[in-house]
Amino acid sequence: MTEPVAQRISDAVGRVTDPELRRPLSELDMVRGVETTPDEVTVSIVLTIVGCPAANRIEQDVREAAESEAEGRPVRVEVGVMTPAERQALTEKLRGPAKRNPFGEGSLTRVIAVTSGKGGVGKSTLTANLAVALARRGLKVGLIDADVHGFSIPQLIGLVEDGEAPSPTQVGDMILPPIAHDVKTISIGMFLKQSDGSTPGAVMWRGPMLHRTLQQFLTDVFFGDLDVLLLDMPPGTGDIAISAGHLLPGAEVLVVTTPQAAASDVAIRSGLVARQVGQRVLGVVENMSAMQMPDGSTMDLFGSGGGAEVARALGEGAELLGSVPLSPALRADGDAGIPTVIAHPDDPAALAVEAIAERIASTGRGLAGRKLPVSTR
Repeated sequence: MTEPVAQRISDAVGRVTDPELRRPLSELDMVRGVETTPDEVTVSIVLTIVGCPAANRIEQDVREAAESEAEGRPVRVEVGVMTPAERQALTEKLRGPAKRNPFGEGSLTRVIAVTSGKGGVGKSTLTANLAVALARRGLKVGLIDADVHGFSIPQLIGLVEDGEAPSPTQVGDMILPPIAHDVKTISIGMFLKQSDGSTPGAVMWRGPMLHRTLQQFLTDVFFGDLDVLLLDMPPGTGDIAISAGHLLPGAEVLVVTTPQAAASDVAIRSGLVARQVGQRVLGVVENMSAMQMPDGSTMDLFGSGGGAEVARALGEGAELLGSVPLSPALRADGDAGIPTVIAHPDDPAALAVEAIAERIASTGRGLAGRKLPVSTR
């Protein structure tokens, strides 16, 4: 084979994307070389770690890319593994030489903490569907399950299989978040197991451990370049809310409530605490609002007006972004691990979430008064 053909093969293989890092293999220094003879093409690549969960997919994609330029010759793919020094060089190339919080002051990623005053208002279900709806608009989305004691995001977004959440791939001291529906997701439920190793265990941690967990999610997990990072916050105004304020001072807060007064009264407090730690209230979402009945009537199972009341009480631009009606599909899809915006896109709840996502995506984050990573020469 001529050298130009071999170069075309090398270029084609280099354009293959690592499904976890979402970068081309050439950029990740994973292509070792292409050897050609009149009878065969040999492509040598290296994976980041032994037992890489994406190994089969990478090898298949490399083979197909090489075959597209091999002019009918058979392709053999040789797969190796990076040395510790090569892994370290890769992590420094992707993340920099030192661990840092890439979403702190000066970050251009829009950080939205989804909060509620109390549990049981559907905050996590809303967050998972909102993340997928934003990703479907072409945004690069990350999702942190910050509800350490009551983690549920892996199930709701569709990462749990046979009752078990996936274990994230670890490259050196860098953690790669699993991806579902183009949303990069991390949760403590991916690290905890029962003594028999079968199902997620329970968490009994106090404030310092909770702070450290959130800090590690921000510094050790490699999300890459994100447009939006969502945090599914625990209900109330406890340790995680305070830690998020310190670690993510530029975050916006989306307050979730149900229509009933018992939920809206305490939801107001979560917005007030956010402001006390320097965050801005993005808006309010009323969940479990009036459900449309088969005969055309509506049923206000949890009353009405709670979302508007929270927005009015918080003031200062904290408008009601939308109301998500009670929906059997939303509940069933959560149990099945398929976000409703995908499983039943025409369901009234899915349409309401899509409308909220559109409002959030179209407004953008205000940069007034923020330090930007720009320097003059």
